[in-house]
Amino acid sequence: MNHPDSTRLNKAISDSGYCSRREADSLIEKGRVTVNGNKSGLGDRVMPGDEVRVDGKLITENDTQVYIMLNKPVGITCTTDTRFDDNVIDFVNHPERIFPIGRLDKPSEGLLLLTNEGDIVNKILRAGNKHEKEYIVKVDRHVTDDFVKRMGSGIPILDTITKRCEVERISRFEFRIVLVQGLNRQIRRMCEYLGYEVVALKRIRIMNLELGNLPVGEWRNLTENELKILKASVADSDNQPKTYQKFEKSTEVKRTEKRTDLKNNTLRKTEGKRRRGRE
Repeated sequence: MNHPDSTRLNKAISDSGYCSRREADSLIEKGRVTVNGNKSGLGDRVMPGDEVRVDGKLITENDTQVYIMLNKPVGITCTTDTRFDDNVIDFVNHPERIFPIGRLDKPSEGLLLLTNEGDIVNKILRAGNKHEKEYIVKVDRHVTDDFVKRMGSGIPILDTITKRCEVERISRFEFRIVLVQGLNRQIRRMCEYLGYEVVALKRIRIMNLELGNLPVGEWRNLTENELKILKASVADSDNQPKTYQKFEKSTEVKRTEKRTDLKNNTLRKTEGKRRRGRE
């Protein structure tokens, strides 16, 4: 039985503001984390006063709460790995150790949240919590009614079917889309499936937080009211890592495949009857 004062190691690292829980798990798996001088393992727990180090550097308690909004420019990579010249941490150059909540791929721009509180990351990102993210997308072909309908109904990518979402045409080549998922390059892959190429992609909202007129490349602290609403919105959200969605995805795929198989079987039977009738 775990001691009531103990904390999971990945949570302790995350709460310090060093990185997210998922990144902490990766560091632990790679053997880069020690507790009281001993190498740690996934699932380990720590007590108050235990000495936790990453790559030999002492992890200290996080006393300063940081939540900032960045209007990320095209060309900046959402990584905490400072070995990359275009990493977002060096770009922001914040005095506190922070990390991004989710990602915007390198060719995309717009609203990116960064924090030093790891416990909120999965609550915001996990699709099951249904937290909205809004984008303006420009494509290389005319946005048709059929395109809007199919994008909003679900597209098969990455061995799953995307969740139904809100899609609205705003000009001949632009549309607005509101997602609750965060699959890898999701919007770009959805468009590619329908024969479109994304020319420009900009995130303008995450939940209650709107990019507004924040200039490209600039960042600001969240206001007290913005942070209050954000935390209230995720208070009852599940903070399990995104890997726990595998069952949900596989179930959805299986249902889709089953419907497709039934439809194909019906078509084959109908075609067989027609052939026999002709014979």
